[in-house]
Amino acid sequence: MKKEEVEKLLHEKVENGAHISPVLPDEIKNYLIDIDGTICDDIPNEEPERMLTAAVYPDARETLNKWFDEGHIITFFTSRTEAHREYTERWLEENGFQYHGLLMGKPRGGNYHWIDNHLVKATRYKGKFTDLIEKEMTIQVFKD
Repeated sequence: MKKEEVEKLLHEKVENGAHISPVLPDEIKNYLIDIDGTICDDIPNEEPERMLTAAVYPDARETLNKWFDEGHIITFFTSRTEAHREYTERWLEENGFQYHGLLMGKPRGGNYHWIDNHLVKATRYKGKFTDLIEKEMTIQVFKD
């Protein structure tokens, strides 16, 4: 899905005269994907000179570009800082990644717990990109 098509899906919505947040159709996923240690070598922010030569992990580009071609939204969400944006964009382009957005400054340290008013699904990268499968897991939620 092209950036223009994504913008059209996410444009301002008005219902009963009130502005509402846009909601994607169920068949379109809004992927937020880490970079270091997920799609390539884990490069710490303290070694930005290595960011341009990071090795792509097997199947990362092919899987993510397939999702992009299927119409899903691909946004990279990284702990790299704004100072690393130019290197990051260059590396993504040189390595053939298709994407819609790049968010810098994700908090470092892991152990993330995302709280949102929209449904959030999380998949931990464990060394291999494949198609996603359904699996039941126990999660923490707010008490009713």
